[in-house]
Amino acid sequence: MADQGNTPARRLAAEALGTAFLLATVVGSGIMGEVLAGGITGLALLANAVATGAILIVLILIFGPISGAHFNPAVTLAFWLRREIEGRMAFAYVVMQLAGGAVGVIVANAMFNLPWVHWSVTERGGGGQWLAEGVATFGLVVTILGCLRARPEAVPYAVGLFITAGYWFTSSTSFANPAVTIARTLSDSFAGIAAADMPLFILCQLVGALMAVVVMGWFAGRPLIAPAGSATRQRL
Repeated sequence: MADQGNTPARRLAAEALGTAFLLATVVGSGIMGEVLAGGITGLALLANAVATGAILIVLILIFGPISGAHFNPAVTLAFWLRREIEGRMAFAYVVMQLAGGAVGVIVANAMFNLPWVHWSVTERGGGGQWLAEGVATFGLVVTILGCLRARPEAVPYAVGLFITAGYWFTSSTSFANPAVTIARTLSDSFAGIAAADMPLFILCQLVGALMAVVVMGWFAGRPLIAPAGSATRQRL
């Protein structure tokens, strides 16, 4: 749960830095995994999944008390719909998430002596992968909202575990995050996605997040969108 004593500047910096580290891990572990796996794609995916799940736990533990540790425009959308973050701050969160994600990928590329901006040509499309992104984002937001209601202290571990599992049970490898999707167009590596495939991934992610808010609102007996003027709280 975020501490409301944190200034807007600290909260925004936490979102940018956390998202940067997340993308540096996603892309960097993808590059390293591909190099060391000797052509065994499953081994590279395992390395990528474990690294991503682990860094999410760490980042949420560090930045959760500061910003809520969204690192994801779909998560920020969910909290905005629930009136748990104010509209202007939600917009600023998304801007910082997008900027931080891009910086994280550039840093990962540079660490492996690749062009800083290395546009991906990896095609990721088709009905199965679009459905997978909706399912992955739905599951991620349900995980967050459900744990916040029942076991707030478990959120970091639940999110890390869900994303680790998502790499394996979804055909898209569970991007589940518009900022991640956009940033991964900047790396022509194991973790990359072609820019042409990005828009439908993002659309499905946003739909999945919206459906999660509806479902969890129904379980909690609350409306989809909280009334204007509701108490604004940052949680996670």
